[in-house]
Amino acid sequence: MTVSKLKRLAEENNQVCVTISLNTHRTHPDNLQDEIVLKNLISDAKERVTNEFGKRDEAGKVLEKLDELDKKVDINQLLDSLHIFISAETMEIVRSIWSVEENSVFVDEQFMIKPLIKLFNRSREYLILQLSQNKTQLFKAYDESVEEEVHNHVFPFGESPHVATSNIRKSDSAHVDNLLKEHFRDIDKALVDFVLSEDKTLKVVVATTEANYHALLEASTRPEMYIGFIEVNHSGNDNAPWHLAKQSWEVVKEKQIEWVKEAIEEVKAASSQSKLSTDLLEIYQAAIDGNAELLIVNKLYQQPVRLVGDRDFELIEDANEHGALDDIISHIAYEVISKGGKTLFVDEEWISDLGNIALKKRY
Repeated sequence: MTVSKLKRLAEENNQVCVTISLNTHRTHPDNLQDEIVLKNLISDAKERVTNEFGKRDEAGKVLEKLDELDKKVDINQLLDSLHIFISAETMEIVRSIWSVEENSVFVDEQFMIKPLIKLFNRSREYLILQLSQNKTQLFKAYDESVEEEVHNHVFPFGESPHVATSNIRKSDSAHVDNLLKEHFRDIDKALVDFVLSEDKTLKVVVATTEANYHALLEASTRPEMYIGFIEVNHSGNDNAPWHLAKQSWEVVKEKQIEWVKEAIEEVKAASSQSKLSTDLLEIYQAAIDGNAELLIVNKLYQQPVRLVGDRDFELIEDANEHGALDDIISHIAYEVISKGGKTLFVDEEWISDLGNIALKKRY
């Protein structure tokens, strides 16, 4: 999920915007039920559009796209959830490795983008360094998939030029270790340069032996960019990019749990600086003012409202009520992200002592 796609869908405003989200399955025969569930959700969406807007103009175009939708979704190419965004101008289909709390249909003047915000914040771009003394490759990865191998003036990195020149030197273990460290310093320097030129927040998982990983950390000028390693034996499929990515993603997911816990503690600490807010309206106003640095939300929390002017709203219970905004949380989360802040949706128990929503303000 890219920022540009999130921005485009979040800012679209039409008379009829349909959002369909559902859990899906990757393999046969479980994916056969996905086809049935999707057809039922499409029928629900068509009924809601017809009841609220009739079958003419924008609504008619949306209904036509809904009629075509099941032909555009290949049930054999699904992951763990599917998100569909349809308006008179738009048909966007997003597959995700993250499941949703429940299958749903939303019809409003804007798309329900909370699932995309969750995807945006949970997903991770990172690097995989496949490290050996003979050849070192660098891959760009996104979640559990390799996007591409890096090819530049340095990568792939060939065999180490630092070699013992005599039998006596070859038998000197300390000398051999120093040569290996020199090789790893060269690789680390090239990797640091690449990260700084691409995105200094990028993290790296290393595919190598445990001994090589610790030697690399000792040689590194930025050891904090390495978040873990996966041990491979360079035989069979162990060194195939898809296999490296599936293993590396497990390392990244474990690390993300640490990052989320640190973020929650950061929000709690904002109380002592008078920068903590747990009031929904105050959080909404801070978000639209650009005063939202870090937002933590119970992933199950939804709140329909009726907007009153540019800076106020009334809480309501029925999201289908005329003039209702299905979920103010989705809009708050997008406002935070679009103005450079961060939003995290977390398990209910992780935020229970703060309520359903908490914000660390910038000032």
